[in-house]
Amino acid sequence: MSKVNLGAKPLMYPQPVLIIATYDENGVPNAMNAAWGITTDYKEITISLADHKTTDNLKVHKAFTVSMGTKDQVTACDYVGLVSGKKVPDKFARAGFHATKSSFVDAPCIDELPLTLECKVKSYQDDILVGEIVNVSADESIITDGKVDIYKLQPISFDPFSMSYYGVGEKVGHAYKDGMKLK
Repeated sequence: MSKVNLGAKPLMYPQPVLIIATYDENGVPNAMNAAWGITTDYKEITISLADHKTTDNLKVHKAFTVSMGTKDQVTACDYVGLVSGKKVPDKFARAGFHATKSSFVDAPCIDELPLTLECKVKSYQDDILVGEIVNVSADESIITDGKVDIYKLQPISFDPFSMSYYGVGEKVGHAYKDGMKLK
């Protein structure tokens, strides 16, 4: 098999579509799309964020929410990634999002996105946000047998190679259950 060198680039699959929501200094909700994030401990999420309206808001409120982008909200999720909250102060509303204040942190939950991690800022240094996951809330519509159902959630992933979004959800095995073995 022959390989092609692509250079040093942040190209990895899958890249989750994370929508980070915060309140600004006046209590107005803001949201941004971030793909470079991952859970890094049982109650911790780490996200790479350069300077944004969101990072200004994090310094004021010390809290944020992270929602998974979904298939039915792909346009709104893309919009909040393309438009700056510093230039369009009402981009949250323009995206068609509505907010409900989290009961756990000083940040908005996006009503249209059914899975939300509610987080406190642990640190924000060198463009790396580390958050403590205080609660995970899920809309009843995506729950099956007490668990989040990926088929009902319909999360999307970002493809940095083609700059496109893809649906996620085909089961190909079950960790530690199916006895998946190498040949």
